[in-house]
Amino acid sequence: MSPLHSLAFVVNAQKSGAAEIAADLMELAIAAGAEVKETHEFPVPADFLTACDACCVIGGDGTLLGIARIAAEAGVPLIGVNRGSLGFLTTFSAEEAREHFAAMVAGDYEIAERVLLSCSTGAEPADLALNDVVIKDEKHSRLVRLAVHADDELVTTYSCDGLIFSSPTGSTAYNLSAGGPLIHPGAEVIALTPICPHTLSNRSIIFRQDVKLTVSSDGADTSLLVAVDGQRHLRSCEGDTIEIAIAPHRLKLVHRRTFDHFSIVRTKLKWTGGVTNGH
Repeated sequence: MSPLHSLAFVVNAQKSGAAEIAADLMELAIAAGAEVKETHEFPVPADFLTACDACCVIGGDGTLLGIARIAAEAGVPLIGVNRGSLGFLTTFSAEEAREHFAAMVAGDYEIAERVLLSCSTGAEPADLALNDVVIKDEKHSRLVRLAVHADDELVTTYSCDGLIFSSPTGSTAYNLSAGGPLIHPGAEVIALTPICPHTLSNRSIIFRQDVKLTVSSDGADTSLLVAVDGQRHLRSCEGDTIEIAIAPHRLKLVHRRTFDHFSIVRTKLKWTGGVTNGH
C-alpha cells in the first residue's frame, strides 16, 4: 500500500495511557518522515482530516465511532488503537501499535472497507451509523408498536421494546446482546433485531444490500427515540417515517496484513473449544 505521509491523531485522554501511546506513535511517524497533528477534542473539528492519509484513533470503540462518519465522508482510513474494553473496532493493542507502526507508515498494511447505515427522519438530513440505529419510545420505558416496510412491502408490525438495525460491523454490539446474529464484517447487509418482542416467534431478519427500510409508529401519542451509534439522536416527531438503508459511503479501516477477524472474535467473546493442527 502507499506510504502514509500525513497522519492525524485523535486521542481520548480520559483513557489510561492514551496520551503516552499517542506520543510514542507520533515519534515513530515523524522518524519515518510523516507529518502529524493531534487533537483531544470531541467532536473533532470539521476540517481536521483534510489532506490526511490516515487517522490514528487512540481510545475505545466509542472513540472510533465518534469520528467514523467524518472519516467515511472524507475517505480517510482509520487506525484504531484500543484503550477501552472489548475493542472490536480498535483492533491494535498498544504493544501491537508500537511494534508495527513504523512499518505501517512505510506502507505495510491492508485496508478493509465497512458499510455504514444511512438513517433519516422526517425532514431531518440523513446521518451515518457504523454500528447501528436503535429505535425506542422517546419518553417512556414501555412497549412500542413499530411497522416495518422493506421496499414498500410490509414485513410486520412489531410489539417490542424497540428495534435494532445493525450493520455487519455492529453485529457484535447491541445486536449481539439482544440475541441477533454475528455477521462477517465484509458482508453488505442489514440485520433487524427486535428488542424483547412480545411475539416469541419474532426473530432477526437479514436484508439485502439495496433494500430501503421504513419504520413508523403504529401507536397513538408515541414519539420515537432514534439513536445513531449510541452517540447521536435524530429528532422524530409523531407521524414521521424513519428511513434506513446502506449508505453510499464506506469506512476504511487499517489492518495488519496478518489480520484475522475470527481470531479477534474468539478472543473478545471468549469462545472455547480446542484448536489443533492449525485449525
